[in-house]
Amino acid sequence: MRPWLRRLVLQALRSSRGFCGSRGQPAPLPVPQKIVATWEAISLGRQPVPEYFNFAHDVLDVWSRLEEAGHRPPNPAFWWVNGTGAEVKWSFEELGKQSRKAANVLGGACGLQPGDRMMLVLPRIPEWWLVSVACMRTGAVMIPGVTQLTEKDLKYRLQASRAKSIITSDSIAPRVDAISAECPSLQTKLLVSESSRPGWLNFRELLREASTEHNCVRTKSQDPLAIYFTSGTTGAPKMVEHSQSSYGLGFVASGRRWVALTESDIFWNTTDTGWVKAAWTLFSAWPNGSCIFVHELPQVDAKVILNTLSTFPITTLCCVPTIFRLLVQEDLTRYQFQSLRHCLTGGEALNPDVREKWKRQTGVELYEGYGQSETVVICANPKGMKIKSGSMGKASPPYDVQIVDDEGNVLPPGEEGNVAVRIRPTRPFCFFNCYLDNPEKTAASEQGDFYITGDRARMDKDGYFWFMGRNDDVINSSSYRIGPVEVESALAEHPAVLESAVVSSPDAIRGEVVKAFVVLTPAYSSHDPEALTRELQEHVKSVTAPYKYPRKVAFVSELPKTVSGKIQRSKLRSQEWGK
Repeated sequence: MRPWLRRLVLQALRSSRGFCGSRGQPAPLPVPQKIVATWEAISLGRQPVPEYFNFAHDVLDVWSRLEEAGHRPPNPAFWWVNGTGAEVKWSFEELGKQSRKAANVLGGACGLQPGDRMMLVLPRIPEWWLVSVACMRTGAVMIPGVTQLTEKDLKYRLQASRAKSIITSDSIAPRVDAISAECPSLQTKLLVSESSRPGWLNFRELLREASTEHNCVRTKSQDPLAIYFTSGTTGAPKMVEHSQSSYGLGFVASGRRWVALTESDIFWNTTDTGWVKAAWTLFSAWPNGSCIFVHELPQVDAKVILNTLSTFPITTLCCVPTIFRLLVQEDLTRYQFQSLRHCLTGGEALNPDVREKWKRQTGVELYEGYGQSETVVICANPKGMKIKSGSMGKASPPYDVQIVDDEGNVLPPGEEGNVAVRIRPTRPFCFFNCYLDNPEKTAASEQGDFYITGDRARMDKDGYFWFMGRNDDVINSSSYRIGPVEVESALAEHPAVLESAVVSSPDAIRGEVVKAFVVLTPAYSSHDPEALTRELQEHVKSVTAPYKYPRKVAFVSELPKTVSGKIQRSKLRSQEWGK
């Protein structure tokens, strides 16, 4: 354990009578709060990042010791339900025990060494959190992916990342088997299942037999922790690499201020495990001693979410705006949220009307935040700050956020420009390392002293940021980032499609959806449009992740193009949005 942590923890373990000061003197800060305050100071850039850091060892194991000494409320650290009666509750001590067993599986049966990469493609089941922590303990780099990934998606990610291992469930294993021969780096396949499958190791069987003793690997703060694939305007998704400290310490302050978490809180974020917000929850909640609540939620169902909030003592809720749009359509007066005190949203723009309806019907404010796969929270409305409805809030420390022009010059308040984070002369530690194997893209994301997010906004005189839209063609539908090229490539495989252009189109529930403008081949020009639309939609679902399919299709005789023949998606997008 690091010296500064050892000193503080020993104070707690040696004390048997609490932390009250002498009569007439102010009581000293309880040791757990001292530790969190130190992490928070690092997160805010007020203290240097330590040379060595490992989230499992330096955060989770610390809480386990404090929990054992009685310096944490009796809430579990992890609480999972599936809606049909099954339930898992882990204290920090039990989480430590189970994750050490899982680490022995990764380092033993899987043979993973520090720096090796492992893909995690699991639904919302406890094993996702368990293996994430086990990756930290072994120094393996985790690569989360959504369960909707197709064979083509999986093959690209396994090949690009050179992952040595993958862990997944029964429904996805056949897709992996179909392409694993084309992924030479893939050495072991772990199955989370009650049954066996040829060529796969059964994780649950191995976990039951594994030792609870494991020595956590010593990782440097800048060693890689995670890789996320993120969609862009052109080409295949790119790999965003984060370090042990960028995520492991980078969310402590926002977890304390925006998410407003304490040791007594139970935090439910409905996000899919494949998206960065699942990691955001993990690295926000656990440093602050909070409980992570998870509902398996196989499908988004407003009534299930509302009933869960009514049944369990959840204090803090985070959903994407799309889900809140669904929730406010229900009769919320029929539900009693006894414990709910704080609600958050992010991932896409929040409609002010949804915020007002939620607050009016529940009495709980809705606090919006903004960030990217490449960052931690960039802007937010922290609890207690005045909310300007429709604003993303103010810059979230330690970031210096500005609105800049295309040359990287800071623009005055009120002018629209690029949302940018200052990275020179000092690059914030809570920032992605790079786009792996893509130095050109990494360089292109920077302009002058700033990292350019690709989003456009304006900042008012009070420092509030107002989102205006993307400055590229990426589609953000229900917080799913969808690159148009991925959908166009899928459409191109169908014999009916001569060429296509994919853009965003407004939608009352999802904010925006994928719309495809399609020029047909002569052989299909007389086909029934409705039947052909359904056929193309099913085709896209079959060759790429289903969430990317075009919910709207328009058949056109030609597409707008530049003189050099490049399709002008911007014209079609403007047409859709009435600009």
